[in-house]
Amino acid sequence: MSAIRGERRAEAGIAEGGGCREPAHAVNEVFGLLGKRWNGLLIAALMAGPGHFAELRRSVPGISERMLSDRLSELAEAGLVTREVHNGPPLRVSYRLTEAGEGLRPALAELTRWAEAHLVGGDRCPRIDT
Repeated sequence: MSAIRGERRAEAGIAEGGGCREPAHAVNEVFGLLGKRWNGLLIAALMAGPGHFAELRRSVPGISERMLSDRLSELAEAGLVTREVHNGPPLRVSYRLTEAGEGLRPALAELTRWAEAHLVGGDRCPRIDT
């Protein structure tokens, strides 16, 4: 096995000999954050550009106002989303991806391609362009 392939297998949590091992800390962290219900969908919605609270709520069907507020706060605390207050009248708040949030674009585009190819109903996945 080449050194590069071995490194990739190790990064993915695959032990020599084909067995599994505990995933890398970074993998646990990213899936802990993005795998939480609504977070990935909110990031995908913000890939199209900044959005106001009501726009985000409409773009993620089924999310409650309370959950949207909680998830946006969590994503802001993680450094992926920033909250911007626009003085009115009326006072408006918008959310946008930070540089770190935008850095997820290639990964989400790859996940979208994978879902379209491998998941039943994958053609309904929102398109994230690179």
